[in-house]
Amino acid sequence: MAAGTALVTGASAGIGREFCRQLAGRGYDLLVVARDAERLQALAGELGSEHRVNVEVLPADLTRDEEVDRVVARIRGLDGLTLLVNNAGFGTLGSLAAAPPEQQEAMIRLHVLTPMRLTQAALPGLLERRRGDVVNVSSVASFIYSPGNVNYCATKAYLTTFSEGLATELRGTGVQVQALCPGFTRSEFHERMGEDGGLRPRFAWLSARQVVRASLEQLDRRGAVVCVPGVSYKLLVALIRHLPRPLIGRVTALGYRRL
Repeated sequence: MAAGTALVTGASAGIGREFCRQLAGRGYDLLVVARDAERLQALAGELGSEHRVNVEVLPADLTRDEEVDRVVARIRGLDGLTLLVNNAGFGTLGSLAAAPPEQQEAMIRLHVLTPMRLTQAALPGLLERRRGDVVNVSSVASFIYSPGNVNYCATKAYLTTFSEGLATELRGTGVQVQALCPGFTRSEFHERMGEDGGLRPRFAWLSARQVVRASLEQLDRRGAVVCVPGVSYKLLVALIRHLPRPLIGRVTALGYRRL
């Protein structure tokens, strides 16, 4: 991967923050996007001081169309963009019937419409330069469906399929696309869902550092479109791909009843 400018959404915490750290370490200038302006400013100061890279802060709530419009406009005016990381996202717990409609609509906008729009805005420049990368942070959940997480699984499935289709469309252009599909990753993500992860064994958890390193290394070697960090999760996804779909529903329903 040749350094240039990387735009990272959801940059203030978790996997997004770790992408910023590792990319700055590789010499990338950064455009960091998230809702929390104070956190973004602190991150910019930290990375600028440690790695001597330029970090531009762009606070935005990417569940809102007008805020996405601002980021799209910045992408179109940005020279030298070589990497787009669509990482912003959140999860919820509970049945669709009981969920606040605005919350579920926000998830669909953030996981589906926003990455599509930002990717579409970035592509003309990437194609003109005949190099660059797009990483869509999806999930192992994209390979299953689950009660209590119906829209999360569905929107992540969109991201994985979107990435695979776009990668095929861009074959031979010099632009590569990756669907990054981590399993359970230690970050604020589960805390914000109101879940402490106590029901899951320690070995099931990855660090954000492991996840991002796996993603970047796979980009370096121009590997497969779908990146599943961790040997155990690779084996799990391989198994899921061969399971009858009704069986997946029965298994995830058992887990849902334990919550």
